[in-house]
Amino acid sequence: MRASGGQQERKKQPDVIDFVPKRELDRAEQQIARQQREIERLRQENNRLREELEAALRAGKRQAAPHSRGRLKNKPKRPGRKPGHKYGKRASRPIPSRIDETIHVPLPEQCTHCGGGVEFQQQAAQYQEEIVRRTIVRRFDIEVGRCRCCGRRVQGRHPLQTSDAIEAGTVQLGPEALALAAILNKQMGLSLGHTQQVLSYGYGLKVSCGGLYRALARMARRAQPTYAGLVQAARQAEVNVPDETGWKVGGRLQWMHVAVSAQVTVYAILPGRGYEQSVVILGNHYQGFLVRDGWAPYRRFVEAGHQSCLRHLLVRCSEMARIASPSAVAFPQAVHDLLQASLQLRDRYRQSEVSEHGLRSATGRLEAGLNRLLETPQRDPANRRLAKHLQNEQPYLFTFLHCPGLDATNHEAERAVRWMVIARKVWGGNRTWAGAQTQQILVSVMRTCWQQDKDPFPYLTLLLRFPGTQMLDIVPAAAQTAALKECNKCR
Repeated sequence: MRASGGQQERKKQPDVIDFVPKRELDRAEQQIARQQREIERLRQENNRLREELEAALRAGKRQAAPHSRGRLKNKPKRPGRKPGHKYGKRASRPIPSRIDETIHVPLPEQCTHCGGGVEFQQQAAQYQEEIVRRTIVRRFDIEVGRCRCCGRRVQGRHPLQTSDAIEAGTVQLGPEALALAAILNKQMGLSLGHTQQVLSYGYGLKVSCGGLYRALARMARRAQPTYAGLVQAARQAEVNVPDETGWKVGGRLQWMHVAVSAQVTVYAILPGRGYEQSVVILGNHYQGFLVRDGWAPYRRFVEAGHQSCLRHLLVRCSEMARIASPSAVAFPQAVHDLLQASLQLRDRYRQSEVSEHGLRSATGRLEAGLNRLLETPQRDPANRRLAKHLQNEQPYLFTFLHCPGLDATNHEAERAVRWMVIARKVWGGNRTWAGAQTQQILVSVMRTCWQQDKDPFPYLTLLLRFPGTQMLDIVPAAAQTAALKECNKCR
C-alpha cells in the first residue's frame, strides 16, 4: 500500500525545473525588457505614422487652402490691431490730389433727435474714391485712299487704335481693357470665365471667353520680340536660379520651366523636365552660376558654376530625423547641423564678425567634416540614399562660401513658380500648345515688370497700340542687340 501511495504522490508532483544560472536568467530578463521597450516604441511610431498618413491624405484632398501652414497654435493671438502702445503707427487714406466732383451737403432743417432748429457752425470735408461702371465706346472714322505711285491701298491710323481691321474686326476691345484682362488672367490667376465676369460686373463690358483668348494670343504675338530679348538676357546673366513644376496642356502633364536672374524672369512650357528642355532658356553653353535644387539634369551644364539649394537638403534631413530609428537618426541630424553651421558662417561674414581668411578656414573645416560623414558606411537605406545624393552634390554645396554674395537657396525660383501654382490650382493649365505659348510669353513680361518694380499695365497697352512689333525697354540693352541678331538669322 505504501508503495502504491508513493507512486501516486510522485505522479501528482509538478515537472522538475532544471537549474538555470543566475547570469543567464538576468540576461533573459534584460532581453525581455528590451523587447518590450522596442514593441512600445514601434507601437508609438506606428500610431504617429498612421496620423501623418491620414493628415497627408486629407491635405491632398483639400482644395481651399493649398498653402496651409500646418497645425494651428493652441493659443493664437487675437487678429487685428492690438490696444494701447502695441497698436502701432496710426494711419489713414491720404487726401486725393485730384477732385473730379464736389457735392454740397446742407444741414437738415430740424434736429433728427428732438426736432429743434439747427444753426450753422462749420464746414467739414469728406472724400470718396469710387469706381464708375462705365464703358467708353469710340468710333474711328478712318480715311481710306490709294497711293498715286504704287497703287497700293492706304488708310489712316490713330494712336488709340489697336488694329487696322475695318471689316470682320470692325468692333474691337480697347487696349486698356485687354491689358486688364491679361493681368487678371496671367498675373492674378483668374480663369478666362472669371476674367469675363470681372469685366462685366466691374465695367459693364460684355466679352466672350473665346474673344479674350484670341485677344491675349494677339498680345503675345506682339510681345514675341520682347520674350526673345528676355531669353537672351537670361543667357547673359551671371547668376540664374532655375526650377520647374508640372503644367497641364490639353489635359496631359507637361512642365513649366523658369529661370530667374537679377533683371529678368523667363518662363517656358515644354514637354519634359530634362537637360534638353532646360537649354531652351539657358542655352547649351551657359557659363554663369546656377543656384538650383538637386535635380540631376542641371549637372550637365558643365561650363556653369553650381550652388545646390541647401533649403531642400535641410528639409529632407529634418523629415528623415523625425521618422528615423534611434540608430539611424544620427546621420541626417549631423548633416542638418553641418549645413546649418554653413549658413550661420555666411551670416557672420556678412556682419563682419568673421574675416575673409577666417571664412576660408571655416569653410575648409566644414568640407572636411562633410567628407568624414560621407566616408562612414550607412546601414539604413534612407541614409544610404541621402549619402549618395550628397556625394553627387558635394562639389556644389559650399559654393556660396567660396563666392560671397551668391545665394545658398533657390528661393527666387520658388517664388516665381508660385505664380503658376496659383493659376494651376484655379484653372489647371492650357488647353492647347498655342495657349501655352501665350501663357509663357505674357507671364514672362509681367513677372519681369514686377521684378523691375514697373507697372505692366502701360507696357501691355503699348504693345497693342504700336502698329508693328517692338521690344519693350524691360529687356537690357545688351540682350536687345543679341536678340535682334538672332531674329535676323532666322529671317
